[in-house]
This record gives sequence, C-alpha cells and structure tokens, in this order.
Amino acid sequence: MPATSRPRADGPRRPEGNEMSAMTITMVEKVLADGSPCRKCADVRDRLERDGLSDRIDRILVADERDPDSEGQRIAEHHDVERAPFFVVERPGEPTQIYTIYMRLRREVLDGEADERAEASELMAKTPDLDFV
Repeated sequence: MPATSRPRADGPRRPEGNEMSAMTITMVEKVLADGSPCRKCADVRDRLERDGLSDRIDRILVADERDPDSEGQRIAEHHDVERAPFFVVERPGEPTQIYTIYMRLRREVLDGEADERAEASELMAKTPDLDFV
C-alpha cells in the first residue's frame, strides 16, 4: 500500500456547484511498521462498502508508521489523533470535525445528509412548481 494520498478512482463524489459538494470527507488508514495494513481499517472500509457509503469518501490517506512524513501521519499529528482509521470532515465556514468511530460518522454525517436529500426530493415531488436555487 502506498504511503501517499490515494485519490478516488471514480472522481468526485458530488457534482461541483451542489450545496452538499462543499463538504469533504477524508478517511485516514494506517499501515503498520511491518508494512501490513491495519485490520480495523480494512474492517471499516468493508463496512463502508456493505453500507453503500464508500462513494461518500472523497479521498483516502495513508498514515504509514514507517514514514512519519506520510500525509496521513501529518494529518493525524495535526489533529492529535492516535487511532486509525479516522475521518476528517470539512465544511466551508465550519470547524473541521474528526471522527474516530465509524458509526458516529455514519449517524451524524452520512445518514443525516441522506435524510436531507430525501426530504428535498420529497418536497420537490409534492410541489412540482417549486425549484431550488
């Protein structure tokens, strides 16, 4: 596993200009000193896949224990995080949020945003002459 940022192969997860596109979610995984991937990180990544939420992660960084200058290591140090995996949620004009527990991220960020989209879709369906800017 490389010690650098791994951009998503399928490009941005949301179209530019969309209000929700302003939020970015970065997952930071760990590579252990022996070069093996973190088991917990692999478990969380599998969970994201099973839950159908992996496309909501904008980028994945690696915190390589063998390279203290790896991007993931720098992010972990900057945010004083010692557990992996963790998620960095950034929204313009708001403080950066760090999540070290996947279910909390899902409940507070991923499910909440899905509920907002569903609500907006339902409103649009009920009111066809209404248009959002």
